[in-house]
Amino acid sequence: MSNQQREALIVAHGQPSVPVPPELWLQGFAAAVGKHLPGWHIRAATLAMPDALERQVSEMPTGSPIFPMFMAEGWFVSKVLPRRLNGADFSILPPLGFHPALPDVAAASIRKKLISLGWENTKSHLLLAAHGSAKGPKAAASANAFAQQLRDRLQDLKITTGFVEEAPFIADAARNLPKQSLCLPFFALEGEHCREDIPEALEEANFSGHLMPPLGTWDEAAKMVADTFRNCA
Repeated sequence: MSNQQREALIVAHGQPSVPVPPELWLQGFAAAVGKHLPGWHIRAATLAMPDALERQVSEMPTGSPIFPMFMAEGWFVSKVLPRRLNGADFSILPPLGFHPALPDVAAASIRKKLISLGWENTKSHLLLAAHGSAKGPKAAASANAFAQQLRDRLQDLKITTGFVEEAPFIADAARNLPKQSLCLPFFALEGEHCREDIPEALEEANFSGHLMPPLGTWDEAAKMVADTFRNCA
């Protein structure tokens, strides 16, 4: 059926303590992705919303692609998501943190932000604020690899990383940074870490720079996900 409507699913972690707001945000994000894909039905589900994932996949054709809105291919992407699919035949794509366009998109936005602030690259600093994990190395490795990709594209800008759950912690990494500093959250959604933990860590460090929105909330993210679905089709 060449004229059959294509379907795809976007999955994020969500927030177990308050599952509804992230679920609604992800549905809106799916609608934004769908604007780039006429004729597609783009679904959304967070792992934290009870039965949401199972309900969505029960209505999807087998073989449909699933895009993980995660920054690393860690426990939730490699273990929890496949287990929740219970052996169903779906194609799990690489997560947002591994999207090939992400480093170029981020580098361009960082350059634009520095210009808008009137800051010279050579006198500025970027702090990549990431999740990290006390349970395994994949989260930190993903963030550090992305930081290196940014260094390759922004060679005159100093770039460091800090983490919520492991050393170097964000407060320590942000301490003593120059006023001309950007903090970029390496996160897919704007959950508690972005709304509370990162700002609190920056305040603890007396960070006086500029906090950018998390990567997954940028307008360009919807197009990147749409391009991934289109290419895999």
